[in-house]
Amino acid sequence: MSLSILTAAEAANLVRPDQVLVVGGNGGTGVPEAILEALETRFHDTRSPSNLTLIHVTGIGAVTEKGLCRLAHEGMVSRVFGSNFGLQLPLMKLIVENRVAGYNLPQGVMSQMFRAQAGKMPGVVTHVGLGTYMDPRQDGGRMNARAEEPFVELTELAGREWLFYRMPLPDICILRGTSADEDGYIAMEHEATTREDMSIAQAVHNNGGTVIVQVKRLVKRGSLHPQLVKIPGFLVDHVVVEPEQMQTYTTGYDPARCGETRVPISSIAPDPLTERRVIARRAAMELRSDEVVNLGVGVSAMIPNVTAEEGIEDMITLTVEAGVIGGVPGYAREFGTAYNPRAIIDQPYQFDFYDGGGLDCAFLSFAEVDPEGNVNVTRFGDRYDGAGGFIDITQNAKRLVFSGTLTGGGLRCAPAEGEMKITTEGRMRKFVGKVGQISFNGAQARAKGQEVTFVTERAVFRLEADGMVLVEVAPGVRLREDVLDQMAFAPRISETLKLMEAALFRTGAMDLKTCLTGENNGH
Repeated sequence: MSLSILTAAEAANLVRPDQVLVVGGNGGTGVPEAILEALETRFHDTRSPSNLTLIHVTGIGAVTEKGLCRLAHEGMVSRVFGSNFGLQLPLMKLIVENRVAGYNLPQGVMSQMFRAQAGKMPGVVTHVGLGTYMDPRQDGGRMNARAEEPFVELTELAGREWLFYRMPLPDICILRGTSADEDGYIAMEHEATTREDMSIAQAVHNNGGTVIVQVKRLVKRGSLHPQLVKIPGFLVDHVVVEPEQMQTYTTGYDPARCGETRVPISSIAPDPLTERRVIARRAAMELRSDEVVNLGVGVSAMIPNVTAEEGIEDMITLTVEAGVIGGVPGYAREFGTAYNPRAIIDQPYQFDFYDGGGLDCAFLSFAEVDPEGNVNVTRFGDRYDGAGGFIDITQNAKRLVFSGTLTGGGLRCAPAEGEMKITTEGRMRKFVGKVGQISFNGAQARAKGQEVTFVTERAVFRLEADGMVLVEVAPGVRLREDVLDQMAFAPRISETLKLMEAALFRTGAMDLKTCLTGENNGH
């Protein structure tokens, strides 16, 4: 087999107008950046390719630059499918302004979709999304007026309701690995995630399309360990070699993120004690020994740093949807990766586990919460962030912990001397009368018996049969002025209302190891 080796510019020239283009990557990991940069340059120079349908499973970019921010040009893309747009604000802006048709599907569904397409199945049938804005009785995953064609249908099988998702068949994909041998076999030995690249390559190949893979290096035929090979050579049409490709947008290469080495957890410095750190610490108090949990973006992604300081990372199994299992997951531009992972699996298999109810607990963020326990993280103000894996995870985990500040927009507060000090109240209420979009359905959760907790920097709430219940307030916080008056609805106040632990508001470990082995988990 003769391997076709191209420059990034030559690879970019293979993308034709009107094609369905799939770009691999997860956040800042696994992104074929050199080819995306060349594709943007080509469009600036020639106004081609145009009218593309762009598909990406999760947000790819560094918020305002890199990744799919490079393709956010009117005329270049006419339609986009993705699970999250928070890391590619220029593309989000085109959707908000109705200049491209925007479709938002759950991250797990999208990652599983390529397996379905590879096997010539019509789409994915799942319970994920029922009762949320994915449901066609609400928005059907359509993000704006230009998204006219429906891609989510309500159906009934075996006596119950399901959602049937589909996507356009792909014409071409741009993926990434670490090494390519002389026959095009792709290994991912330096990758911090392996994503769904194999499934994408199969789907594109079986649809008669073109598979392009960016790698760091070329190696001798047959020299790659077969267990490290993620894409066989017969699926790969072209390879682009980029020796300077980075592991993430902030890390050139860290062997502890791909399992090549392990680092002492004690070397991870604790985050500064801020209100976000307080929230992460209080959320961590909901951990239970020997459980398998998921960690979402935002404040929840700061929990692993807490587990590192407390020395409890081996007492639970932390996972992130990208496919990383165990270790200490990172956050911000390192989200999706982990120090000392115990396993790195393909993302569709991670979501198979999540969708089947395998998670004991999940930690996620919130933007709006209403009296029914509905949560909105997807559409608020001028942001259409999309769900990412939020819906897959929240509909199926046994317990849920949502984290965020009580108010937003200018909030200034800080922990000090065992108390929470609020100096400037936020302008925006987050606990509202009715959420702007249902990303999580509180009534559905109560019917299924899920345990739901809301953690803020100054109060903790539980979702009970009769709605939201206030169960804890922070030391130094006034119940009426600082909590109840900052909410658009009145929660029931627990008969056993208590103060949040004073240790949350002081520097130093809180001895969560003892809490996890105690009968009541320390709270």
